[in-house]
Formats: sequence, C-alpha cells, structure tokens
Amino acid sequence: MENKWHIGNAGEDALKQRGWLLGHFISPSADIRSTADVEVKWGIHAAGESRPEWTSGEKRTTLILLINGRFRVNLSVGTINLEHHGDYAIWGPGIEHTWFAEENSTVLTVRWPSLPS
Repeated sequence: MENKWHIGNAGEDALKQRGWLLGHFISPSADIRSTADVEVKWGIHAAGESRPEWTSGEKRTTLILLINGRFRVNLSVGTINLEHHGDYAIWGPGIEHTWFAEENSTVLTVRWPSLPS
C-alpha cells in the first residue's frame, strides 16, 4: 500500500539523500516523497564550500532560495549573489551552473521535473 503522508525534519531527512527531500531517487517508490514531478533539497553549506564543476546538459528548471547566509550562483549566463534571506534565482533548461557558499548558508533548491542524471 502506498504511503500518502510523511512528516519529518528537513535537516535530519536531508542527511539521508545528500540534502534531497523529494525526487525520483527516494526509495521505496511507494514513499510519498518519491516523485518524478519535482526535486526539493535542503542544503546546509559551510563557508567556502562549493560545487566547482559545471553542470552539463541540464534539462530541468531550478529555483534556489536563500534561507540564511550569503551564497553565489554562477550561471552560464551570469553570476547571482544571494545576500538577504528570501533572495532567489530561477533558471531553465540549458543554463549550466556552479555555486559557492560565501558564508555559512542554508538554501532551499527546487528542480522540476525530477529526472535521472
């Protein structure tokens, strides 16, 4: 029987999937958090942490929302500095990215649809 509800803590649940709370990669597939529609990540990043390699062949739309800290997103079309809680950026398919935590930062990332790498 499919489980149609779930409660949890983003900080604790995020530890199980590299920060991801929802997406196609959540197992078992009967879990309400397993979906091909959207991916949601609770990212806690220490100052200086980065993703130095660029994404490639991106086919999803991405929203990144700053909860706290300072966070820089480098897009293939420019650089965005998220400096105030609530700052966000959205980009679509074909735009590649890297990121850098300028301060200890918490960010919420939403991508859609949820596709295997």
